[in-house]
Amino acid sequence: MDTERLIMRRWREEDREPFAAMNADPEVMEHFPAPLSRQESDVLVDKIEAQFDRLGYSLWALEVRASGQFIGFAGLALQTFDAPFLPAVEIGWRLARPAWGQGYATEAARRAVTYAFDEAGLDAIISMTAASNLRSQAVMRRLGLTRDPAEDFAHPLLPAGHPLSPHVLYRLRRP
Repeated sequence: MDTERLIMRRWREEDREPFAAMNADPEVMEHFPAPLSRQESDVLVDKIEAQFDRLGYSLWALEVRASGQFIGFAGLALQTFDAPFLPAVEIGWRLARPAWGQGYATEAARRAVTYAFDEAGLDAIISMTAASNLRSQAVMRRLGLTRDPAEDFAHPLLPAGHPLSPHVLYRLRRP
């Protein structure tokens, strides 16, 4: 899949090293429990690729068309942990710091929204993040997702009282 500036594609072996560096960056992982080790990062790539094989969609690797540089991911992930609004397909993204502030997350996520409704035939998607992650919430709003504060939740995979436990939930239904 392509956008004006990005190539959204399946993962390649050469993506693993820059992806691991991105996942080890404390600023990139600020709204996650901890940075990932190289092994944890590689396991995540394997899970992403397995979802492509199962569902036909997942989190696409993002490559800047002009330079060929890997900058992160955006796409769709089936979420099934224990929460009242799940199972559901989540739209998500994660970019390396040098790619921040250039509109890449919104651009790639818009293409993923189109894919979700026009190609995957989904009726709705969600997005969620730690309440403190204002940058991702801004992307969610730019994509047209809306939040009902009554659906905000304590993330069940984080310990009670963890500073990242309070999460916000956004939704978008098929137009």
